[in-house]
Amino acid sequence: MAKNKTTRDLVSKLHVQHAQDERNDSTDTGSFPVVRRKPNLRANGKLTRLMTSILIVVLCALLGFGYAIQLNNKSSTYETMSEEELTRLISETSTQVQNLQQRKAELTGQLNSLKAAANKQQEAERIAKENEETSGILSGRLPATGKGVVITISEGSKDRIDASTMFQLLEELRNAGVEVMELNDVRIITSSYVFDTKTGLDCDGTKIHAPYTLKAIGDPQNLQNAVNIAGGVGSRLKVKFGAQVNVTPSDSVDISQTRDVGQYKYAKTVE
Repeated sequence: MAKNKTTRDLVSKLHVQHAQDERNDSTDTGSFPVVRRKPNLRANGKLTRLMTSILIVVLCALLGFGYAIQLNNKSSTYETMSEEELTRLISETSTQVQNLQQRKAELTGQLNSLKAAANKQQEAERIAKENEETSGILSGRLPATGKGVVITISEGSKDRIDASTMFQLLEELRNAGVEVMELNDVRIITSSYVFDTKTGLDCDGTKIHAPYTLKAIGDPQNLQNAVNIAGGVGSRLKVKFGAQVNVTPSDSVDISQTRDVGQYKYAKTVE
């Protein structure tokens, strides 16, 4: 009995289920067929997004690596440039080279000008120094030394040596090329003079007496010949005045006497 009852219940349930299916399949009721549940798409979506993210990261890494190689490889940069870009780059480089060459020429010209100016300045200073030394010696402002002769003249046994004979001796030495002279302690210059006094001679305002010592810087042989030449001033000193005249050549005649620069009243420097 129980088994029959169970069978009836099962059949009833089948009928009920069948009836229910028919109602569900009926379009009159507005119902739709039961749709079976789809597979779990949420889990699959997470896996897809994860794979996509990994792929994007890998691509970014590859792009960054390639960009770094591109930056470090200049030759490849030029190789990848277009013809127009290379032409523009060459033109710009040529212009820069021309500008640098022009600037180099300007700086070289300035350097040469400065060197020339420095050389001119040095040459002018050298000439000025030489002129100063020369004029200093000739004017008697500076002491001098050099080869020449030392002339000693004793007091005349016959007569006192006059100023004209002494001045003739100075002129003969000048004609022989003397450069610097000193008579006793008086520096002889171009404007020097000698005149007679009651007790002796006056040279440039200084009284001088025999024996006379005349230091002369110049060619020793020429100076010696100027004094000892036959019929010259040396003979006159000996014959007329009875004086002893000795001319001693020397390689080092020192003239220490100097003169102050005189003030010219009429002569002016030509500018």
